[in-house]
Amino acid sequence: MPDRTNHYAPVRTARIAGALYLLTIVAGVFAEAFVRGRLVVRTDAVATANNILANETLYRTGLVADVVMLASYVVVTALFYELFRPVRRSVSLVAAGFSLVGIAVLAANCLNHLAPLVLLDSTTYQSAVQVSQLQALSLVALRMHARGYAIATVFFGVYCVLIGWLAYKSAFLPRVLGALMAIGGVAYFVSSVTGLLAPSVASHLPDLGVIGGVAELALSSWLIVRGTNVTRIQEFA
Repeated sequence: MPDRTNHYAPVRTARIAGALYLLTIVAGVFAEAFVRGRLVVRTDAVATANNILANETLYRTGLVADVVMLASYVVVTALFYELFRPVRRSVSLVAAGFSLVGIAVLAANCLNHLAPLVLLDSTTYQSAVQVSQLQALSLVALRMHARGYAIATVFFGVYCVLIGWLAYKSAFLPRVLGALMAIGGVAYFVSSVTGLLAPSVASHLPDLGVIGGVAELALSSWLIVRGTNVTRIQEFA
């Protein structure tokens, strides 16, 4: 009698990966759009500082959301490596490497999110440095946080391209999802590199990152609802 547990293991793996991928997206969007997007005023250090101090719990929740996002993404990376390893082990391994580097960059970047809390809520610093200077340093830390996101997204862009290629080649997922992930990865890469090389040019371009977000949301949703084609995975294995 065939082992039904082993037969459906790839489907279970795919659905867990999809659920955690969706959690990664939701946590990341919450931290970036609903916390930093709401509290940070890019051109006003005083307003930003006042917003953070007046909404400290929300601001700290954004940091927790970032940590949840990163922890979930580590597991997603491991599950995707396992899922796509039968297609091309070397490519799946390289993809996982790019993802883990991006995660490490974002993990270190969390310190820039935490910095304003240290600078603005420390009587030690305020007795030695003017409040206006601490407010300015807090905004600088948050501007650096945005740059850190751009650097990490370069690696995530490559990761999405490789996952898209693996999904397209696999045939145990719809090829349109693979193509969409690859296009989204290119969009992430181009958007981030343009922002790092020529910020003035990037500011006048449409937000290409939306394409990547749609691709990731589509893949995670499909994995949750449909899983994978077990027969095709077994053929590759």
